[in-house]
Amino acid sequence: MSLELPEDVSILKDMVRRFVENEVDPLSETIEEEGRIPEELVQKAKELGFFGLTVPEAYGGSEIGPLGYAVVREELARTNMGFGSLFLVNNGIGSKGIQFQGNDEQKKKYLPKLARGDMIACFALTEPDAGSDAAAIKTTADLHGDHFVINGTKQFITNGPVADVATVIVVTDKKLGARGGISAILVDKGTQGFIQGKNEKKMGWHGSPTSSLIFEDCRVPCENLLGGLGEGFAVAMKTLAFGRLGVAATALGAAQKVFEMACEYANQRIAFGKRIGRQQFIQGMIADMATEIWAARLMIYTLAKDMESGLERNTEASMAKVFATEMAGRAADANVQIHGGMGYMREHPAERFYRDVRLLRIVEGTSEIQRTVIARKYLAGKQGA
Repeated sequence: MSLELPEDVSILKDMVRRFVENEVDPLSETIEEEGRIPEELVQKAKELGFFGLTVPEAYGGSEIGPLGYAVVREELARTNMGFGSLFLVNNGIGSKGIQFQGNDEQKKKYLPKLARGDMIACFALTEPDAGSDAAAIKTTADLHGDHFVINGTKQFITNGPVADVATVIVVTDKKLGARGGISAILVDKGTQGFIQGKNEKKMGWHGSPTSSLIFEDCRVPCENLLGGLGEGFAVAMKTLAFGRLGVAATALGAAQKVFEMACEYANQRIAFGKRIGRQQFIQGMIADMATEIWAARLMIYTLAKDMESGLERNTEASMAKVFATEMAGRAADANVQIHGGMGYMREHPAERFYRDVRLLRIVEGTSEIQRTVIARKYLAGKQGA
């Protein structure tokens, strides 16, 4: 497996790196302190086409494919992680259900606006009593004539407070459950009975808006059904597989950044008369970080290229996510340790990365559920990759 990128992806990678360094990094502390993305950054992201990176060209997007998407997420993770979430959801779980299962009318209605950044999307699966256990959701959608009536609450929804359209995973047949009783419905902002909650205060990702979504006798036309009735669980799983690639790539980018920070500091900091990078314990941490980053990059790029070829790689997406996100946690922890007291200070980016990477082991399926997905495949006797 070669890590060499195609020329177009390499050019995209360099462009995003320059944008991060020149435009986002100078405003990173503003994002962190104010908990919002400055409007000038949002506009620049729109101008660069960031909102439509994975949207098909026929609907105004760039259609860069899984590898390009992974590389973009990798580069964006080198800065304040809250910045990218606004438009990355448009490219990932916010629009992928529409791309995978939407009919022509739905694609024409939503995808061009999502690609331009004129609409913000979100994906509503998690509930107070159903996170990684997607089959346990309780939000219902009952059919009444030509409308569904939705009741229930979704929780911890990225872009929830600002979303113009939500892909909502609901129960349409309690008896069937995940085996044909779960559906996906598009709900537009302003629909009567659809309440978008307040922005939650979080440990990290301060610029990323997150809230509950509440549905109280919310009437949605049947034409908003995404895919067929009872196909919502399949929509969710396919969407999440792509999302897990993105989360893994985010972990990779963050790990690469803290690794570079650790190396730079280890080459500068003097203790006991010599640079700490000459201390064997520090060298061990640097070596482990470098090795695990290389392994994660091999996994993620291989996964992305396989997905680009049309191969189903749900289990491998879980493998990449669990490995990369836990690796990033170890790298961020080692970076703080190498920086010592300075790394614990709020004004140092080592502290922010330490907080931000912690979410990656939870979002879009916890490490525990990823291991369950992986083990189920191999315990069922499916030994092939």
